[in-house]
Amino acid sequence: MAGRAGAMEFVGQMVLILFLIYYLLVSGDFFKRRLVTIAGPSFAAKKITVQILDEINTQIQRFFLVQVFASALVAVVTWIAFWLVGMEYSGFWGITAGVLHTIPYFGPTILIVGSGLMAFLQFETFNMVLLVTAIATVIGGLVEMLFIPWVMSRTSRMNAGAVFISLLFWNWIWGVWGLLLGIPITMVFKTICDHIESLNSVGELLGE
Repeated sequence: MAGRAGAMEFVGQMVLILFLIYYLLVSGDFFKRRLVTIAGPSFAAKKITVQILDEINTQIQRFFLVQVFASALVAVVTWIAFWLVGMEYSGFWGITAGVLHTIPYFGPTILIVGSGLMAFLQFETFNMVLLVTAIATVIGGLVEMLFIPWVMSRTSRMNAGAVFISLLFWNWIWGVWGLLLGIPITMVFKTICDHIESLNSVGELLGE
């Protein structure tokens, strides 16, 4: 029952976020124009606001590109690793791993359980089940906790420690969605700090 409730809660949160993304997309530059108006009548304030919004847009695009690259990396490495240990349909499992990698918690869990079950049906030994599930766990964990923070630190001009800590912090605050959205939230926060003089020290702390 607890697992079913958790799954339903996750699906409900995903639906809400999809609706949020949809309405943000259909609104076009409505919010951008409103924020520029709210910034004040001075040209300097409007210019800084536009710079912040443009940089945020660039940073979010970089974040999604890194996520796509990370999923591709998980797919290729999983395919090779499963092929080396003799798993059937290793290419299918590689593609599945890449797709499921985009889903926090539930995606890697589905991959581990599914690949472990197929390993048992194919090899009929618990040693191979442990090996296959360990491979899936290690690949996903290394990419999520080491590779992504390191690449994001290079592309977003944040230090790797700040990226990793942001993942831990937002995971603690927001659970599953904190892992997915923690990095872009921190990137937005750093961009704002970099353009507001009173917050420059915070931006410097998060920077390289």
